[in-house]
Amino acid sequence: MKETKFNKAKVVIVGGAGFVGSNLTKMILNNNPEASVVVIDNLMSAEKENLPVNERLTFLQGSITEDRILEQLKDDIDYIFHIATYHGNQSSIHDPLADHANNTYTTLRLMDWVKNFKNLKKLVYSSAGCSVAEKTFDEAKATTEQEFTNIKHDSPYSISKIIGEFYSVYYYNQHKLPTVRARFQNVYGPGEVLGAGQWRGTAATIWRNVTPTFVYKAIKGIDLPLENEGVASRDFIFVDDICRGLIACALNGTPGDVYNIASGKDITIAEWANLIVEIAGSTSTVELLPKRAWDNSGKRYGSTEKSEKEIGFKAEVDYRTGLEKTIKWTKENLARIESTMKKHEQHVKIEA
Repeated sequence: MKETKFNKAKVVIVGGAGFVGSNLTKMILNNNPEASVVVIDNLMSAEKENLPVNERLTFLQGSITEDRILEQLKDDIDYIFHIATYHGNQSSIHDPLADHANNTYTTLRLMDWVKNFKNLKKLVYSSAGCSVAEKTFDEAKATTEQEFTNIKHDSPYSISKIIGEFYSVYYYNQHKLPTVRARFQNVYGPGEVLGAGQWRGTAATIWRNVTPTFVYKAIKGIDLPLENEGVASRDFIFVDDICRGLIACALNGTPGDVYNIASGKDITIAEWANLIVEIAGSTSTVELLPKRAWDNSGKRYGSTEKSEKEIGFKAEVDYRTGLEKTIKWTKENLARIESTMKKHEQHVKIEA
């Protein structure tokens, strides 16, 4: 029988104030009344307001690369989730050095610090399906948990994510650090705030991932931009499912191994955009744009066979239900989202 509870565990979530991290924090606190959570986040792409008020939650503001933060991590921790990242592809292309400092170096410093911890049951590292997916615009094929990757990557972000996997395997083999790699597909859902965190040099600071961007623009009646005419496809997975998948990796994953956290099916970006417009009851139309020069990641989705069999994880939320919940949350939190976006208006004109 697969484990589902943390009970009295002490859990550390690095990057816990972000979109996925804050949802994971809430899920653990809500479902484990005796567990405690320590969130570490430098708020580079997150907002402290994402976190719940809870006496079992401790928030440490700063980077996991800082000595003053690492020194507060003692060998009394049961589980660590390393979700912190430099968000995302376009920001990393704009500033590869910042990506290295906040994506690659964070992973190395954390793993080196805890490598000799005796009480740590699992360290879950959040990787990305794009790091190993085949670069093709032909028919999508399920990406399995293969242990190889093409040397040609689209962005420093993708490179950083696979380097994190290399370090996960290295520290497991050399020091028996119980790492488990969780390969994310494209996460969406309530709680992703456009413009969250600090200005990171490009408009991607505001227009983060495709789903919150499309949802916001659909609600506002703004045309939805389809790069490469929306022919690419992605495996979208609802945020509650990604959190359940991360928990399954922590409780049931085999140290040193890797698991896809995926829905197991793809949908083209054009179809995704039209579905958002339909559900939102929007007047928006789509704007067909050329292919982005850097983006060669065409059609893909993740295989779910191994995760279902070995850690007992299967996505539960279908695309329509997930988008209905996301659109509803966005409408209810529109004032907060626009206030966060407004922080960056001195850098870029914001459509409204």
